[in-house]
Amino acid sequence: MLEEDDISRIIISMEQAALERWGIGDPSGFLEISDPAVVYFDPFQEFRLDGKEALARFYETLRGKIQIDRFELMNPKVQICGSSAVLTFNYISRSGKKINRWNCTEVYRQTSSGWRIIQSHWSITLPFQEQNS
Repeated sequence: MLEEDDISRIIISMEQAALERWGIGDPSGFLEISDPAVVYFDPFQEFRLDGKEALARFYETLRGKIQIDRFELMNPKVQICGSSAVLTFNYISRSGKKINRWNCTEVYRQTSSGWRIIQSHWSITLPFQEQNS
């Protein structure tokens, strides 16, 4: 059985890899680590998205349209409760002079296929800002 530190490293690594793909316009990294029953909150969507199929349809509208020059996954914390784990972190992305700041909460559950996201919630931390340089 894995120790809590090992589980934390696995989950943070999965999230990091999905974010790297996201930054080059490929949302499939998140789809691959999402459970079929995932629910998703996005600050630009009026309602929650229910299920991996709905999430895939939404992500297809974004495919190839996102370009992030660099990002930071800051202050990640994984809290484990049995076969579930909650990952929270701050996310800062930079695209040209645009800086975006987010809060994220991902709830994972352990399945026969490994850890999968069952709930995802993204919110804007501060209004989008232009970098002065």
